[in-house]
Amino acid sequence: MFPIRDHNPSGRTPYVTYALILANVGIFVSYWGLFSNPRALNAFFADYALIPALVTQGDGITGLLTSMFLHGGLTHLAGNMLFLFIFGDNIEDEMGHVRYLGFYLACGLIAGLAQVVSGPLSPVPTVGASGAIAGVMGGYLLLYPRARVDIFIFLIVFFKILPIPAWLLLAVWFGLQIYGGFGARAGDGGVAYWAHAGGFIAGLALTVPAWLRKGGPAYWRRTDGHPPHPAGQYDSARTHIPRTGRRK
Repeated sequence: MFPIRDHNPSGRTPYVTYALILANVGIFVSYWGLFSNPRALNAFFADYALIPALVTQGDGITGLLTSMFLHGGLTHLAGNMLFLFIFGDNIEDEMGHVRYLGFYLACGLIAGLAQVVSGPLSPVPTVGASGAIAGVMGGYLLLYPRARVDIFIFLIVFFKILPIPAWLLLAVWFGLQIYGGFGARAGDGGVAYWAHAGGFIAGLALTVPAWLRKGGPAYWRRTDGHPPHPAGQYDSARTHIPRTGRRK
């Protein structure tokens, strides 16, 4: 089960989201050849990935940033970029390009720190944009809890595209991260569950000011948790940009 698109039109071109996707893909392509040489790949990750044990010792701090643009394989990259493409444009639309970029990077840094705290002596390199993207998802949950998201379900010979509310998808996803985090042993490789959970919580918290400016609980009552601007309408409160109805 994974999302393939949402039904939440954005009113401006998400240049930053597109740029982040291109940056992640471009950087991945730049070291793609190292995957055929595990020793060289490990040396590369030792220099640029997030290694909690080094950060704990006051070294490797730059890995908190550089690790956000590295991925451990094509599937890892594709999954992260799909989530960013689905949820990123609406948060960028809400925050504006510059604030959104700062928000994204801040969520990624906090996610990295959460991973360090969960296993401060771990020598295992951590890579991926998923902590930052989890922050985007946390912000999306707060602002558009009942936006419709289409998910793809595949069970051997059966598949179906099913629309569900965003809160259900994101709540299940977050619950799986918490469950996985408590079930994993610190220092083991695999999924960085606590980075995901930390990024998600950071994104939700950092979106609270925008939510309060919209009226907080009154905003939810006014929109019933749905996207407040159907396709074709104008956002008169902000930029008078017509909603194009673009669906991701």
